[in-house]
Amino acid sequence: MPESLLRHLKPSGAYELLQSEPRAVLIDIRSGMEFLFVGHPVGAIHIPWIDEPDWDINPNFVKQVKALMLGGVICEADSMCAPVILICRSGKRSLEAGKALVQAGLPQVYNVLDGFEGELDEHHHRSSLGGWRFENLPWEQC
Repeated sequence: MPESLLRHLKPSGAYELLQSEPRAVLIDIRSGMEFLFVGHPVGAIHIPWIDEPDWDINPNFVKQVKALMLGGVICEADSMCAPVILICRSGKRSLEAGKALVQAGLPQVYNVLDGFEGELDEHHHRSSLGGWRFENLPWEQC
């Protein structure tokens, strides 16, 4: 198995990887409320890193991601696992979650820089400086 290393992509690069590698999986690690009400990339799987009601790190995060990746098609025996792409609001939580996955031995983990909404602008608004929505990539909300 190749050495694990956390890699970084801008949202457009993450989208391109998802289009070119059908086994790649995009995991939205934000809270349930963010995922449902702020919106999320089309096709993203929700596995929260930190979630309500206590806002503690999900003690089962790595286990849940590994279960997803070992589910058959995504990670086959004797072959390289598919890329895991993590997205959060601005790329900070997904950086921490990505480090946990790399430490657990997943070989292809990507952090989406700028996340779904990007950093705050001078008016304290998101989605105006960067992020998945700013780049007009496919997203939906409930």
